[in-house]
Amino acid sequence: MGPVLVLTEYFVIVTGSNDRQVKAIVDEVEKRLREAGVRVIGREGEQQATWVLIDFGEIVLHVFQPAEREFYRLERLWGDAPRVELPESILASADAPGGSAVL
Repeated sequence: MGPVLVLTEYFVIVTGSNDRQVKAIVDEVEKRLREAGVRVIGREGEQQATWVLIDFGEIVLHVFQPAEREFYRLERLWGDAPRVELPESILASADAPGGSAVL
């Protein structure tokens, strides 16, 4: 995102199949980043869990349910931003049923 948006370096866009899975994804990412010493700057959407945004500064995590991801189409909106391929180890965990990730 750096070349197109000065607010953050990376958007991580993930899909969870329902509100429970969205919350689980958010909790796990937050837990692991906290363990790595990264703190949360802001968060939005946790009550409804159809689109949760967590701002970690250089990384902004978007966890959508499928209908919201299709509606907002962040990949299209920010299509000028370079895409970064995620390591295979991360993609394997994103390949769980209903999960997908784009950076």
